[in-house]
Amino acid sequence: MIFAAIADIHGNCAALEAVLEDIAKQGISDIVNLGDCFSGPLEAGFTGDLLLRKWIPSVRGNHDRELIDRAPDEMGSWEKPAYAQLTEAHLDWLRTLPFSLVFQDVAYCCHGSPRDDLEYWLETLSPEGVLKLRPLAEIEAMAEGISEPLMLCGHTHIQRMVQLSDGRLIVNPGSVGCPGWRDNAPFDHHVEAGHPLASYAVLEKTHRGWQAHFRQVRYDNLAMAEMARANGIGYLANALATGWLKT
Repeated sequence: MIFAAIADIHGNCAALEAVLEDIAKQGISDIVNLGDCFSGPLEAGFTGDLLLRKWIPSVRGNHDRELIDRAPDEMGSWEKPAYAQLTEAHLDWLRTLPFSLVFQDVAYCCHGSPRDDLEYWLETLSPEGVLKLRPLAEIEAMAEGISEPLMLCGHTHIQRMVQLSDGRLIVNPGSVGCPGWRDNAPFDHHVEAGHPLASYAVLEKTHRGWQAHFRQVRYDNLAMAEMARANGIGYLANALATGWLKT
């Protein structure tokens, strides 16, 4: 068995198209999407059209939720430009997405953690604003009650795999369309991929168990960087161009 996991597209339709093409080249037809599909200053509408055509099994991310649980004038700086591009069909699709799902009876899928779409499952945040690997005992505590051999999450945009004490894997495939971001809650912090490529993961069941292959795909990232800059989010433009928030 083999399938692909994507996450954190953030309206970057060009990156999504490149990733879907790379998946198809490998002969993989099964894909699961871990959320945060549209929010950002890029091409939310085109991304929505593509996702609705593909009808990929998906969970709802925190940014997806924020597009449907509040009035437009209460939305954040990443939701407002995306919302302006979305149709009622796109929003209705978001409303159907579950907090979590089990994919093909083998993979528990959520966006953040099993407890909260805003919680980092595999990382912890220090008061100094540093995201670092969470202690294994804390990661396993969040996995309590989940029986699947694989667990998939997104949210941090960091490609990472953690093996639990019982041999099961938790995998974050990284971000398709957003290689850098920053936030001020609960402390100022940021993430930089260090490269501008579109990221995802392939999950493969072998005779020795499950393994993850992290992939990165080139696309016309500079066009997306120009779009982000023109739409007023310079730090995202830098990340899309270089993988770093500052250039």
